[in-house]
Amino acid sequence: MPESAHTTHDADEDARNRDILIYVNGELVHRDEARVSVYDSGFLLGDGMWEGMRLYDGEWAFFDAHMDRFFDSCRSVSLDVGMDRDGIRAALEKTAQANGMETDVHCRLMLTRGVKAKPFQHPGLSRSGPTLVIIMEHSKPVNALQSRGIRLATVPQVRGLPMSQDPKLNSHSKLNCVIACLQAEQAGADEGLMLDPHGFVNTTNACNFFIVRRGEVWTSTGDYCMNGVTRANVIRLCEQNGIPIHQKNFSLYEAYGASEAFLTGTFGAQTPVAEIDGKPIGSGERPVTAEIQRLYKEMVAQDVAAQSARRAAPADSRTQP
Repeated sequence: MPESAHTTHDADEDARNRDILIYVNGELVHRDEARVSVYDSGFLLGDGMWEGMRLYDGEWAFFDAHMDRFFDSCRSVSLDVGMDRDGIRAALEKTAQANGMETDVHCRLMLTRGVKAKPFQHPGLSRSGPTLVIIMEHSKPVNALQSRGIRLATVPQVRGLPMSQDPKLNSHSKLNCVIACLQAEQAGADEGLMLDPHGFVNTTNACNFFIVRRGEVWTSTGDYCMNGVTRANVIRLCEQNGIPIHQKNFSLYEAYGASEAFLTGTFGAQTPVAEIDGKPIGSGERPVTAEIQRLYKEMVAQDVAAQSARRAAPADSRTQP
């Protein structure tokens, strides 16, 4: 990646990450010693699902929404998680506590179909149960991106139809997005803006995409993009706070003429877009984006506080209607 390039996952270096412990199937292992088998279905085939989450003040923001997506994805490909969501939460807490982590933490939760008896495709060759890995890092998005913004390039790689590989599956098979990222880099941009199979603006290789036109927020129909938790939260915030929001088909013509554009994702929340295909977006003033960022911070704080209150309540009171 060129030195001038940036991504929505840019973070300041944190020396504490040099000695983090990684969760591997119930064991906590120093990052330098964490291993999975070369026969693991995730390594061999990209056969697995993952989830990215953020830890704030001891709570995983929007935990239920992330677990809904994770378990739905696993169910859709007949991948047995091997535990319920309480088991996942316990594994997350075990890892966070072992690393002394409380806030400004990013987690990548990964589940594969497990070790195969032979290095071939058939799922029935994965006979020993799933592989669960949790990587947590002290990680906070760099502030510079909020003023600088991300540079996008429209790439030839598109988001496919659900009958090829449904983009809603947050799978280990990310080659489609990796190719888009490479194409953007080769075009001198930070991330790739991907179109849908019909040529409408869809998403980037790593995040969901929004534009602002005449005070209205637009995003894709959602038919061909990742069903992002942050995307859904931004749509909900707009609906609840009188900000016009449309999920619709729109073209590059309308994206180029936007007054603002931003990306959404669990790590970066809302990241402004500075330009698309070398064309500056708007004047650099981003009042709608700033308001959404403010509302989103409040939403995170409310969710974290609600989770903390529920978990602090006596066990018998949690079951009351």
